[in-house]
Amino acid sequence: MAKKKKEEAGPPGSPAWMATFSDLMNLLLCFFVLLFSMSSVDAAKYEQVVNSFAETFSVFKGGGSSIGDGVMISNGISQLSNLSTFSNSMGRVQEGEEDNTEADQAGKAEEEQKDAKEELLEEQLEASEKLAEQIEEVLAESEYGREIDIDFTSQYVSLTMNGALLFDSGSATIKKDALPLVGQIGKILERYADNVVEVEGHTDNIPIHNSNFSDNDELSGARALSVFHYLVSNTSLDPAMVKHSGRGEYLPVADNSTAEGRAKNRRVEVKIYNELSDAAS
Repeated sequence: MAKKKKEEAGPPGSPAWMATFSDLMNLLLCFFVLLFSMSSVDAAKYEQVVNSFAETFSVFKGGGSSIGDGVMISNGISQLSNLSTFSNSMGRVQEGEEDNTEADQAGKAEEEQKDAKEELLEEQLEASEKLAEQIEEVLAESEYGREIDIDFTSQYVSLTMNGALLFDSGSATIKKDALPLVGQIGKILERYADNVVEVEGHTDNIPIHNSNFSDNDELSGARALSVFHYLVSNTSLDPAMVKHSGRGEYLPVADNSTAEGRAKNRRVEVKIYNELSDAAS
């Protein structure tokens, strides 16, 4: 029987594991070269590279120039025990930076909103001041100019009439000799028919109780309604643009402890809202 041929031996050389080890060394060399090149680029390019690795491989989310604080990888596996600590700390750094960015953006938005409100307030005040000046010019040519007090806020111009001139004590019926005064108010309002108008009745704090009204709230509301009815009946004003309300004794403009102060508090205010006011929107 013929003997089997001996299997041919492979070519002489290094064992198979050596090739795998060589590939590993080449990869480590490439990694060292990459780290070295990253250490010499500017901060902007470095940030781009780190973010690219973080998004692609989810490694070192926060970025970093080395695994250790200023130490390149030279201790091999000895640093792997600290890897989780470093990665977690770098992640927290990035999260902190994101929080700061969001806080900065929120602060900037809040500041812009505040500036916008201040700018709107200035524009509203200018609109009310201009409206008040126009009304003062009209009243200066009228015999009732002294009977009407003018004031303004960022929302409206108020025309205030003394309640004693308009009504008898405890009454909500406009006096006959006060009708021309209310008519003069109506002529002014017709100039601003597109503006929202509000008629408010006010009283002093002396309690009232008669056959017609049980308290100051009812009296102030009835007086405002009387002026409202006269205005819409004797002018071309749109009733939908005119409001009326009784404010009772709750918004005094003077001291109720004196007769003079109580007289000032018994009043009717007609408010003309400017075109930039909240009521106009």
